[in-house]
Amino acid sequence: MPKTTARGDVEQSELPSTLQRSEEKAQRTFAEAHDAALEQYDGDEQRAYRVAYAALKHSYEKVGDHWEAKARRGPSDERAEHGGPDARGETAEGVDANASKEHLLGIARRLDISGRSRMTKGELVEAIKKRNRRESARARG
Repeated sequence: MPKTTARGDVEQSELPSTLQRSEEKAQRTFAEAHDAALEQYDGDEQRAYRVAYAALKHSYEKVGDHWEAKARRGPSDERAEHGGPDARGETAEGVDANASKEHLLGIARRLDISGRSRMTKGELVEAIKKRNRRESARARG
């Protein structure tokens, strides 16, 4: 189902809940990429979602229950680096796993993740992913 109206406006009710709580540019990035992919791939909804999330994760990272602009554009994890329909590698579920450890510590601090100062970069990514899932579920009610 298209994520934009005939006039090109984002259809709020069609967006994933984490995007409904995100800034307008993130919503537009996802919606426009989704709709373009839906048209290009003959209505393949699953593929359109993958394309839309890939586009979103290039410029945004998931923080808690919403998406925030990244300081630098680029792939956010191993899977995004390889891209394409047969992408390999692990996904970080919107966490910018390619960011510096200092950046990840800052995100962990904002999310109040305990033990963060003793964590490796990989452990920080996993802890943020887990907290993001929990915050998103809580926000959905």
